[in-house]
Amino acid sequence: MRGGKVLLATLALALGAGPAHASECSQAKAIYADQAGGHELHFEPVGSEAAVTSNHFKIRLAGASLSLDGVVMASGEPERPHGIVMHDCPTGDVTGAELSACTVWQGPIYTVDSGGKIGLLEAEDSPAAEQILLPDFGPSLRASTAWGEGKAQSNSSDVFRFTGCAA
Repeated sequence: MRGGKVLLATLALALGAGPAHASECSQAKAIYADQAGGHELHFEPVGSEAAVTSNHFKIRLAGASLSLDGVVMASGEPERPHGIVMHDCPTGDVTGAELSACTVWQGPIYTVDSGGKIGLLEAEDSPAAEQILLPDFGPSLRASTAWGEGKAQSNSSDVFRFTGCAA
């Protein structure tokens, strides 16, 4: 059995699975899964051209052919990372009502380290967090336009655990 695990680990590295530990991956390339493993959260590099957004991510929904767009911006007093997850938002000049209608979830984004300490999401060039916490994401998803036939139909938890690093 041990030989099979070594073979799988070697194969994963050869296929570009990336670092196995969050500390070896930047936040901009981190991949997470919810507790059931069905929904995945993929961070993507934003780069220096984005003046407002500090992180960008997509949530791929289990059993659905769609993904949700997410952005993180610093807001509030004191300033902290505030995330917004959207589904099929119009582009260009949009109204507040249009933006509200396509917003799946919004709120502060927390991290949880291996010791259980809760913190705030760091910048994209920081080491990846062990876990991401999106408070009330699951209930918000079920109440959104991303829920229903041909869309999301399986529940998501609010906690996403690090599973890998994009190449």
